[in-house]
Amino acid sequence: MKNAHIILLVSVLFMTSSHAAEPVVATDDQQALLESSNPALAANKQLVYDFWREVFEGGHMENIETYMHESYIQHNPTVETGRAAFVEFFSQVREPRPIEDEIQAPLVSIVAERDLVVLSFAREYEEPDAPGETYTTTWFDMFRIEDGKIIEHWDPATKN
Repeated sequence: MKNAHIILLVSVLFMTSSHAAEPVVATDDQQALLESSNPALAANKQLVYDFWREVFEGGHMENIETYMHESYIQHNPTVETGRAAFVEFFSQVREPRPIEDEIQAPLVSIVAERDLVVLSFAREYEEPDAPGETYTTTWFDMFRIEDGKIIEHWDPATKN
């Protein structure tokens, strides 16, 4: 019986180690992700999508009032809470550039439910045990919308 357990354990370990995780792949149709049969959810998706393109990626902090509530709550441990703090932080790390028609990061999905919108992205990292190789995983940013503006944000960031 003991040998059977060892054989089973080795078999399970071999099966799980021989099948690598599937790569995370970005969508090829971002506009389709903005669709919803619920007009309020479609509007929330569009708000977050445009914020990401114009402010986050485009660096146009002058557009922030269109998208973000003044009492914005930040849950990323490297950025302070508040719209002014967001502008101060990202003004130091983003130069304004032309606003693209689509999000430039590898967008996987946009999900909206109630007052929440989640953007999911493919992220590529160096394989720790295989120099020169990479793997993909998923990053997300979740936003809460209140009165047509982003009021709260979450992501899986950790302190550097």
